[in-house]
Amino acid sequence: MRRRDALKGGLVLLATSTLASIYKPAYSKTLVGGSGAWKAQPPPPLSVVDSSRLVYLTQDEAKLVGTVFDVLIPPDELGMGATEAGCVTFLDHQLAGPFGSAAKDYKLGPVVEGTPQQGPQSIATPAEIYRKGLAELNTVTQKKFDKAFPDLTEDQKVAFLEGMEAGTIQFETVKAKDFFTLLLQNVREGYLADPMYGGNRDMVGWKLVGFPGAVYDYRDWIVSKRGQKIDVQPVSLLRTT
Repeated sequence: MRRRDALKGGLVLLATSTLASIYKPAYSKTLVGGSGAWKAQPPPPLSVVDSSRLVYLTQDEAKLVGTVFDVLIPPDELGMGATEAGCVTFLDHQLAGPFGSAAKDYKLGPVVEGTPQQGPQSIATPAEIYRKGLAELNTVTQKKFDKAFPDLTEDQKVAFLEGMEAGTIQFETVKAKDFFTLLLQNVREGYLADPMYGGNRDMVGWKLVGFPGAVYDYRDWIVSKRGQKIDVQPVSLLRTT
């Protein structure tokens, strides 16, 4: 599995805020003038301050997530793998915040099985799904291979995840196929979100797909490089504060 295979499904950027004690605000510059039509200022985005400590995942869970993520986006000639790029840090902090608690989702039920087009209908939060799903992933691999997932060979890891994706591997308390979909979605997000959220270290994901980041406009390039390829060094929101 190559990183392009893992990333080609969509460039999804997740920008949610989490615990104020862990994050610090990254304020944008204020421009004076305009019509004054906007009265309320949205809260500033929050950045990861300390990437060295876990805030939701346990050490064992983080190791397991990193192993799965590195199968989905492995290190190769195109750049670093998911764990080195900070995707586990990104996920850990997201699970500790509104995303992990599904703060914006309706969760009171009733729970009815939906169509494939409607997506998962569970009222479990992402944080709950990860806690149960990671435990079951290790339980199933222990039964199947007599080893924990991180101790499997690369071929075994790939085959196991392909089984989850295809629905041929089943878990008891969460749907393995839906859990795989969530893992793939989140590793993409961690690899492509602004580095201020803990992932996309050195803007490796942006450089891979040619995304310029938080660039205000392109007038300098439009005027001076018309008809030419533009190589723009990506800019993080951390650089604009």
